[in-house]
Amino acid sequence: MRKYFGTDGVRGTVNKDSMTAEFALRLGRAAGHVLTEHLPHKPYILIGKDTRLSGYMIESALCAGLTAQGMNVLLVGPIPTPAVAYLTRSLRADAGVMLSASHNPAGDNGIKFFGSDGFKLPDAVELNIEACLDDLPPLPPALEIGKAERVDDARGRYIEFLKASLPRGLRLDGIKVVIDCANGAAYDVAPRMLKELGCHVEVMHAEPDGYNINQACGSTYPEAMCQCVVDKQADIGLALDGDADRLIACDAQGNIVDGDRVIAILSEHAHKHGLLKGGAVVTTLMSNMGLERYLNDMGLQMHRAAVGDRYVLEMMRDQGCNLGGEQSGHVIMLDSNTTGDGLMTALQLLCAMKEQDVPLESMAVNMKLFPQKLWNIILPERIDVMADSLVCAWVEEAESALDGQGRVNVRMSGTEPKLRIMLEAESERLMLEVGEKLVHAIEQHLLQ
Repeated sequence: MRKYFGTDGVRGTVNKDSMTAEFALRLGRAAGHVLTEHLPHKPYILIGKDTRLSGYMIESALCAGLTAQGMNVLLVGPIPTPAVAYLTRSLRADAGVMLSASHNPAGDNGIKFFGSDGFKLPDAVELNIEACLDDLPPLPPALEIGKAERVDDARGRYIEFLKASLPRGLRLDGIKVVIDCANGAAYDVAPRMLKELGCHVEVMHAEPDGYNINQACGSTYPEAMCQCVVDKQADIGLALDGDADRLIACDAQGNIVDGDRVIAILSEHAHKHGLLKGGAVVTTLMSNMGLERYLNDMGLQMHRAAVGDRYVLEMMRDQGCNLGGEQSGHVIMLDSNTTGDGLMTALQLLCAMKEQDVPLESMAVNMKLFPQKLWNIILPERIDVMADSLVCAWVEEAESALDGQGRVNVRMSGTEPKLRIMLEAESERLMLEVGEKLVHAIEQHLLQ
């Protein structure tokens, strides 16, 4: 059983739970020991962060723990999560760390580790770090501690990496883009990259102050972006989250293009160019059945992983696929990067528009989405809800009522004490009728 690590690193409210300076210091020592135990050389670890006020505190404490345990630290400052995955590989670091709580409010923060290959740490390594946290190793001699230094050109390196993913010589001149940076980690790199490629750019929410990250903006609040696209007569809107590993887009009419439709567009474009591997894409249990049918009509399969980009990535590697993602906007293009990358996704969407010479609203128009709804029940604490026999019985009853015309998915959030209940069906009436009955029963049972 995991004590500290969730599906996406350690996360919590700052100055509570596991998000204190004291904990970050201990975590730095534990991780420093586990990650360097068998290395024959002086190890380096890279630390990036988003724009939260608490990033300064967590960065300093974690850095102190890592250097105390003998690791050299490379500090790259505010930068997207996928940039940390890339730079860890590019700078030949032995590990990387991103300090971010993704789309969560400014009062939360998180610590996520990457291996030297840019992939998230395996479960076994995270469990070793957890065990070490409860029994810290001895400190090395005084002259064997590490040092910290800043990498000044990290953002520029990442921008060049992103641009290199496009076909040689391709420019995006003539495309008018609205970019919502969520006052987060991509506030600088996103507008710069798009302008360098020739886009006419309207920038939103790119003035972080430590408090306003994800505040009524970004991928979880795309309404302002959609309205700006319509008002400015732009061709596309792009909304990132706080650490820029996910993207929600909208077309010129202000209609949302979520992760499922983005995957449909990118898979069709890659398939036509012979670039899609494995004859399939990987999505999650939350992805719409309409996407599955659309892919099947192209002769492609859709593999469903558990919710969380960690599990999408695992299945992609197992099945030999190079494209996968989540409805929430995490899209992984494994030929380019080892984690979800909102800016890479945006570039590939723009590339498809440019090469096909069609607007976004004309792409994947034949994909008919099933009516789908997600209910959230906030609980006092995270529990194994599917171990409850009553809940299991009600879920089975709901599945029987759908009679093969839809799906039910009930799961705990990987990061919050929140139960998520998703239903979809060909008929919206049936979906709402079955869903509301199920939600009411579970809510009354768990919150009584």
